[in-house]
Amino acid sequence: MKDKIKCFLAQINTTVGDIEGNTKKIINLIKEARNNDCDLIIFPELTITGYPPEDLLLKDNFIKNNISALKKITSYTENISAVVGFVYKKDKKRYNSAAFLQDGKIKNIYHKIYLPNYSVFDEKRYFESGDRNVIVDIGNKKFALTVCEDLWVENLYLQKIKKRINYIINISASPYYMQKWKERFKIFRKKAINYKTGILFCNLIGGQDELVFDGHSFVMNKKGNVILQGAQFKEDNIIFELDGENKNIIMEYNPLSKVEEVYEALKLGTLDYIRKNGFKKVVIGLSGGIDSALVATIAVDILGKENVKLIFMPTKYTSKMSFGDVKKLSENLGVDLTVISIQNIFDLYLNELKEFFKETKPDITEENLQARIRGNILMAFSNKFNYLVLTTGNKSEMSTGYATLYGDMAGGFAVLKDVPKTLVYEIARLINKKAGYDRIPENILKKAPTAELKYNQKDQDTLPPYELLDRIIEDYIEKDKTYTDLKNKYDREILKKVIRMIDLSEYKRRQSPPGVKITPKAFGKDRRMPITNKYIQ
Repeated sequence: MKDKIKCFLAQINTTVGDIEGNTKKIINLIKEARNNDCDLIIFPELTITGYPPEDLLLKDNFIKNNISALKKITSYTENISAVVGFVYKKDKKRYNSAAFLQDGKIKNIYHKIYLPNYSVFDEKRYFESGDRNVIVDIGNKKFALTVCEDLWVENLYLQKIKKRINYIINISASPYYMQKWKERFKIFRKKAINYKTGILFCNLIGGQDELVFDGHSFVMNKKGNVILQGAQFKEDNIIFELDGENKNIIMEYNPLSKVEEVYEALKLGTLDYIRKNGFKKVVIGLSGGIDSALVATIAVDILGKENVKLIFMPTKYTSKMSFGDVKKLSENLGVDLTVISIQNIFDLYLNELKEFFKETKPDITEENLQARIRGNILMAFSNKFNYLVLTTGNKSEMSTGYATLYGDMAGGFAVLKDVPKTLVYEIARLINKKAGYDRIPENILKKAPTAELKYNQKDQDTLPPYELLDRIIEDYIEKDKTYTDLKNKYDREILKKVIRMIDLSEYKRRQSPPGVKITPKAFGKDRRMPITNKYIQ
């Protein structure tokens, strides 16, 4: 029996529904692992189908295709062991499963026991819970198989077998939010110490709609020390030996800062949404403000300047300062700027509506017309040239409804949808620090935010200061606090106003494009509030 077991954690980026492509990637990595004399290769959760497959799981052919793929993969496991995530079905019951493949055979199958059904997870809608442990032998070591949530909870099944195993294998599709790796380490460290076993954690990376998976796979010894760590937000092949000699080694590791993490998550989530949905180019409407500047910069970083179209659409309300800022930004990014004045179109709208609006005063109606004209132009470029429109609204605006339905909300992907305004500024400053110069012009960071839909307009004519607003949003949305909980923490009139704006804007958010999740509770799958709702908190 081998004393040393050579392992391979395959931290890969899968695509939901691309069973053929995922299978090809799995087979190629098994070949690579065998060429490196590895004894064991481990893949993430639901490797074959991609995660989360959602209602694709209701299609019988999808399940059959995934089973056929597993059989094909199995044929490549001569002289190697592999753990592969897939969907198992028996009678009418589906399971989120891990197959243990060895020497060209399916030797065992483990079914996920603890199915998460909170936050973005809906696994009880699709899967049945497993009811047994699976222990596999590799060399002279015994490994218990687990899938994601099985190692986050008090696992009574593992508790029963902890004296019989050397290592726990955990295959995961654990979605990212800011600093989640700290939470993982803390929980897994307790498990390693409690079960007195090492942990081999293999996590998915990549973007899937609004979710981002950050990888960050690791090997942990039975004392809860991380002895090996995979990359964040990148595919990574982690090869190592288990020989019992590394039990006291503590790895020196410098993870990304919170702001760096978010920047990388936004890049990966946006790139994968573009790439996996068949787009190659994007179009962005620039305003001269910080949000569109950041989205444009991210787009250039992930796609290259040749694949980014920037359009500036001024009216009489647009300041010369904004035009100058936009020109400077586009020069810094190396992207030609297209300028399309919408004043004539706006005047035409006003003229056509004059008869109907003659006894009214100008208000938000006229402001929103400008935003909707801009949205129409961006969508025209999208249709004509197959560009994906990236919208530029942030979480602070989406929370309070400070965005125009069918206007600046019109588009295919909302890059900053879950990024509070204050964090937008932090990311922009990080970008400039990394560049060594004001890649995003300093004036954009310094000037007061404004939509420029009327003269001398400022965001804070309508909204509280963003530093205050973002704190209220965090408490009310991410922590599910109510007015009663918060009334002694904030000015009560401001609090009431913000809560009312958030509640009344649910119908808008329901019609907004998806965007990258970076907080513990994002809009979309995370927060499912009824639009018709009379509850006053």
